[in-house]
Amino acid sequence: MARRPIVGGNWKCNPDSMSKLDELITNINNCDTSKCDVYVSPSPLHVTYCMDKVTNGAHVCPQNCNFKGCGAYTGEMAVEQMKDLKIGWVLIGHSERREYFAETDTMLAQKLKYILDAGMKCVFCIGEKLPEREKGLEATMAVCISQLEQIKGLLDPEKVVIAYEPVWAIGTGVTATAEQAQETHAAIRKWIAGNVSEECAAGIRIQYGGSANAKNAPELSACPDIDGFLVGGASLKPEFVDIVAAISATQ
Repeated sequence: MARRPIVGGNWKCNPDSMSKLDELITNINNCDTSKCDVYVSPSPLHVTYCMDKVTNGAHVCPQNCNFKGCGAYTGEMAVEQMKDLKIGWVLIGHSERREYFAETDTMLAQKLKYILDAGMKCVFCIGEKLPEREKGLEATMAVCISQLEQIKGLLDPEKVVIAYEPVWAIGTGVTATAEQAQETHAAIRKWIAGNVSEECAAGIRIQYGGSANAKNAPELSACPDIDGFLVGGASLKPEFVDIVAAISATQ
């Protein structure tokens, strides 16, 4: 089953000024989206501005949402608010949310159900830290499985994208080798085949989210189980266009 690539740019809590947004949005608009789905995840304060500026079919995908809807949830965003803005995608479970804001697997499963029940699509992040990686693939997969177990009944390839992030390779300048990334992506897909269905495993897209950049994107793109990238720092640079082009070239 052919899987259409998908590349996302996670701007995290950047930039520090609205005046810098137009240049960043130009990077997104310069991407060729004919062979690859593209999304950008701006800081919450910048989402509505970006909605009016993205012109090439790329999606604006907020970096988080709450788990229940509008109401007394200070500091949160509800999918009802996103849908009112014509937003169709949301990203949840990023390692920084898990670590700094104590988001648990149970909470994230609740969030995913809430998102899908509302008719939206989701990029769901998983991944291990360095101590697990140093123990090998089995320990790495134990973490990934624990993060997937509670959402296995929600893994609809049409609505959910998995973003695998080796946490030790985020923002460190260290990147997993193509062999390491492919091995882990293949193991995740194998687990889905055995615990959800072969059809789901064949269809679901799994992004690589460990410091992808223009230099390593071509080699990573050639891996059969890597369906795209969740890009951090490089999404704030013109090279984001080259990352999209690299995986588009495999189609």
